[in-house]
Amino acid sequence: MKDSQDKFFIGRQPILDRKQEIVGFELLFRSADVNFAEFQSYSHASASVITGALATFGMQEVLGGKLGFINVHLGLLLSEMLELLPVDRIVLELLEIIELDDEVVKRCRELKKLGFRLALDDHSYCPEYEEIYGIVDIVKIDILQTSLKELPEIVSKLRRWPVQILAEKVETVQQFEACFEMGFDLFQGYFFERPVVLNKRRIDASSIAMLKLLQQLTLEATLAEIEQTFKENPGLSYNLLHLVNSVFMGMREKIKTLRHAIVMLGTSHLRRWIQLSLFAGNDSRGINHPLLEMAAVRGRLLEILVMQKGFPVEYAEAAFMTGILSLLDVLFEMPMQELVESLNLTDEVGNALLRRKGPLGGLLDLVEKVEVTDFRAVTPLLVRCQVTLDQLVAAQLEAFSWRAKVLAGWTLAE
Repeated sequence: MKDSQDKFFIGRQPILDRKQEIVGFELLFRSADVNFAEFQSYSHASASVITGALATFGMQEVLGGKLGFINVHLGLLLSEMLELLPVDRIVLELLEIIELDDEVVKRCRELKKLGFRLALDDHSYCPEYEEIYGIVDIVKIDILQTSLKELPEIVSKLRRWPVQILAEKVETVQQFEACFEMGFDLFQGYFFERPVVLNKRRIDASSIAMLKLLQQLTLEATLAEIEQTFKENPGLSYNLLHLVNSVFMGMREKIKTLRHAIVMLGTSHLRRWIQLSLFAGNDSRGINHPLLEMAAVRGRLLEILVMQKGFPVEYAEAAFMTGILSLLDVLFEMPMQELVESLNLTDEVGNALLRRKGPLGGLLDLVEKVEVTDFRAVTPLLVRCQVTLDQLVAAQLEAFSWRAKVLAGWTLAE
């Protein structure tokens, strides 16, 4: 492999269960030619590319304890290198182009005995596959390539086997609800990050308090004002004390007051904790909320890209905040304009969030395209933002690593 192709990205498409909690990611491997900045698809990636990418990024950093779904073509299916992958973390997706024969069935049985989970990709019920239905764990159905009227019958037929049925390319809430009613077990797509603003959702008291704290920190409110907001919200106060004791574990001096805790944590860590807590504390899913996963990576990636350019700390913090807040309209089902106005954000952050304008807006646009694996759009954005491929690869690696640490312990200690 050429040096220019030794740099690759891992695209991640989230897979959710019926509780809308992330259970895994489909991993998409992309290599980039540094000279031409042309992204090449690795849907037919070799085992060496896959193992190399996962070794570079780190399994825990990429998956954070979730499952990784990997496309497998015939050559890779039969390759012994496939067995180097961790059986407890990987789901092997048999591409639809694989012809089912005795050799393939035998190999699938071998991989199952080794402990791998298997999935059929872009599938629909077919009598010729009944033998393999008894082996695989998951059947993925592309709902855009299948008639909506046919889906209930397909699901019903597949229920004869103990397989989970996954709806692929679920891009709207309406599609998710329809597939949910049909009995699908898993859902892949970005429907959960689509803004729904027709019916403004009631924001709970805890979220209102956190938004107030964000506003106070933005306006550089006094310590007494910030302390008072915490005092008015016992749940937030408890979480703050728990966080500080976790961050400063082993410290001889005990945290005795809210003011002491705020000072110990510092405004930078406090702001970051509040921003992420908006997602984790919004409903029963907690840290399993898919928007928290996305917000953490998005915010940190923006921050790192700004830091790489040598901007001051304050600008890097604004970049992190831009990334986090870019998903608040989805979280609260409110127009972004209202949220921007309520938080008294700077014009630069506001323009980035509302119009993707300015340096932060360009970087946010870039990060969003990387996020949904729209690599065709990444190339011109790299030029616009004056970001090199090396910088983007390094930033993605560090963002994954940071997110894994944050969600593993739910602290913001560096």
